[in-house]
Amino acid sequence: MCLLFLPQSVLLAVTVTHQDKPPAALVKMSLSFWLLVLAFISVSSSTNPGVKVRLTEKGLEYGRQLGMASIQQKLKTIKIPDISGKQSVKGIGKVQYSLSNMQIVNVGLPKSAVDLVPDTGIRLSIDDAFLTLQGDWRVKYLRIVKDSGSFDLNVNGITISTSIAIKSDETGRPTVSSVSCAATVASAHIKFHHGASWLYNLFSKFIDKSLRNTLQKQMCPLVADAVSDINPHLKTLNVIAKVDQYAEIEYSMVSSPTVSNSSIDLGLKGEFYNVGKHQEAPFSPTAFYLPPQVNNMLYIGVSAYTADTAAFTYNKAGALSLYITDDMIPQSSPIRLNTRTFGTFIPQIAKLYPGLMMKLLLATDKPPIITFGSNNMTIQASGVVTAYAIQPNGTLSPLFALNVATSVSAKVSVSGTRLAGAVTLNKMDLTLRTSYVGEFQVRTLDSVLQMVVKAVVIPKLNVKLAQGYPLPTIGKMKLVNTQVKVLKDYMLIGTDVQFTG
Repeated sequence: MCLLFLPQSVLLAVTVTHQDKPPAALVKMSLSFWLLVLAFISVSSSTNPGVKVRLTEKGLEYGRQLGMASIQQKLKTIKIPDISGKQSVKGIGKVQYSLSNMQIVNVGLPKSAVDLVPDTGIRLSIDDAFLTLQGDWRVKYLRIVKDSGSFDLNVNGITISTSIAIKSDETGRPTVSSVSCAATVASAHIKFHHGASWLYNLFSKFIDKSLRNTLQKQMCPLVADAVSDINPHLKTLNVIAKVDQYAEIEYSMVSSPTVSNSSIDLGLKGEFYNVGKHQEAPFSPTAFYLPPQVNNMLYIGVSAYTADTAAFTYNKAGALSLYITDDMIPQSSPIRLNTRTFGTFIPQIAKLYPGLMMKLLLATDKPPIITFGSNNMTIQASGVVTAYAIQPNGTLSPLFALNVATSVSAKVSVSGTRLAGAVTLNKMDLTLRTSYVGEFQVRTLDSVLQMVVKAVVIPKLNVKLAQGYPLPTIGKMKLVNTQVKVLKDYMLIGTDVQFTG
């Protein structure tokens, strides 16, 4: 599935400036942070998203800081071929010269900016960049005089601008490439040292121009390489993210993003499926809108639709059922799963099945309903609890079946890059479905079964919910300063981002 909806390409105007020096391991993450979001820019559909992502100016600024490291590293790899030739010098005649072993020793990107272009993408600009080279020179003149030494070359006023196209590869994942570029060098000044360096300095202006042109020609290909280096990281985007043996979630794009002056908003499918069986849920997502918050780099809105598809998927897989046996009841509890305990409430059980252990089967009969309200998330589930007596030979004798309707409150949190949760029981209602031991008052079992749910079912459910499910990420992306807030029809995750390793 991945990003199969990326048929078109999108252009990002890029210009280059300012530079911090993060660790080398972060270099290739450079533009990845904001290109992760823009990777979906060419997608269009009328389907409402289940998950929305907003990248703010704060996030773009973080991307700029990392991005300059990638450009800087590429500029350091500029290779300048040896230069040789002849030049007439007044009073001396023809001078044969050569410049060799030229290497970049310093690159500076003191001014850079990243701007959003509404309805287009990102503009990255670099201005007033500079670099320093060192090399060796040799000279021969008057047929017999030879000399050599070293030189320094200072290049200033470098400006680079480029446009980047984003489209899908054969797997439906995003790829980026530089489609146009312009680079200019305002000045280059060479200084020769040792020997007859005075002679070189007589025609240094000619050499300055030659080296400046050589540098300009190499800059755009290097920027294109820096852009291409992003693609391996974009391939790590978890468009299909496995949750467990039952479910996976799809984060493909369902609509074109909205690019404004302050943020990029995009919509992801955000739908759970059974592993290997992508059957659409029998309901559709409704529209929801993120609030205008800008304190964090990234905002992720997860709708009730996404949660409902999770409930649908797990119910369809038969994962919302549980056999409960006596060894799962806390040893300190006076309530045991045996016919003696239940015979206290339903005497027929003790008479018909004396001295036997019991087993309960709790299973949902339809997907739970999940509701998001202001600072409140509730889950309503209905199902059937069936009680069995365990015969000495291991066979199960049904005793009764009860309809169960429960309501739980849920709290959500982010653990690493996963959305986790925990629930507490609000209420539970029981009605008789079937009895195999005659009539009895169901309300007499209320306290017993509530204890079982609180002591066994809720803790097991919370262990599962604590494992969480993956949020959309790329590479070694770490979420920091994360907050989660439940709003009407969706939950909002505000977070900053770090790339590690």
